Amino acid sequence: MSAVLKDVPQLLAMREQDLEEVMAVESAIYTHPWTRCNFADSLRAGYECRVLRLGPQLLGYFVLMAAAGEAHLLNLSIAAPHQRTGYGSQLLREAAGLARGLGARSVFLEVRPSNRPAQALYTRFGFRKVTVRRGYYPAQAGREDALVLTLPLK
Repeated sequence: MSAVLKDVPQLLAMREQDLEEVMAVESAIYTHPWTRCNFADSLRAGYECRVLRLGPQLLGYFVLMAAAGEAHLLNLSIAAPHQRTGYGSQLLREAAGLARGLGARSVFLEVRPSNRPAQALYTRFGFRKVTVRRGYYPAQAGREDALVLTLPLK
């Protein structure tokens, strides 16, 4: 009996060469996407930037900043065709594990109140609301608040 190996998604360090694909995903899923410069600056600053690939296909990515015992998940995104397939949970576990390994005792993030699927993911994972940042995000009709969530790391 022979075993058939399925492709397994790989978490890799984001590189400058990934930014064209990252921007294609970012622009496709957000009305107000990060800019290429936001990602390039994150790479230059030494933030923990990762891509999740299945073979050559980009499934998603995250940007994590860790310092002084805390981590801030600045961006976690899954390409539209791969949303609600478990890859967001996988990236979130990877980001939390990386934060823990870097000495963070908690992870913070902001999420739009209108982004119910992301809120559901974060809540299932154990994130809890700590505050609201008024007018934090640009929106179609002015500004949108941000819910600030945190996850204690054990």
